[in-house]
Amino acid sequence: MDLLRNIDRNAERWLLLVFYVMLVITMAIEVLRREIFAYSSIWGEEIVRFSFIYLAWVGAAAAVKERAHIRIDVIMHYLSPRLKALLYIFGDLVMFIVAIIALYWSLETLHVSYKFGSVTDGLRVSKVWFIASVPLGFSLMMWRLMQSFARDFKSLKDGTDVYEGDTLFE
Repeated sequence: MDLLRNIDRNAERWLLLVFYVMLVITMAIEVLRREIFAYSSIWGEEIVRFSFIYLAWVGAAAAVKERAHIRIDVIMHYLSPRLKALLYIFGDLVMFIVAIIALYWSLETLHVSYKFGSVTDGLRVSKVWFIASVPLGFSLMMWRLMQSFARDFKSLKDGTDVYEGDTLFE
């Protein structure tokens, strides 16, 4: 049970760390190869590009989890906890509907890539592995939104302050 709780708490963090380290190391190697040997590889550029894509989608899910996505919350300071919870639930519901639609279409793209066996130019690896970043990101977002719904409905029922996430700047 502790393992599952730890994964739930830190999954996005670990994934972001892996993709970020992969991006930085590969980019550093490619810069050194280009400057010292006047040679660069297409596979290095692909790894950096696809690591960045995974970073973006997993990062979006992490932002949903922490309510760190961009929003205008000036009016939220003047609302009751109940109304705040209702507004957050409404916003998350809209985001959930968009995520369902996007997940459906991203799975369609994934299926087409798999069906026709498309591969990347440099690595010659199936593009399915890289296109999968989009459905993975939306699936993680949907999971975090469901957790947010549960948390917000509990706050609504109890009349307590709704979770507003951590602020980056005060």
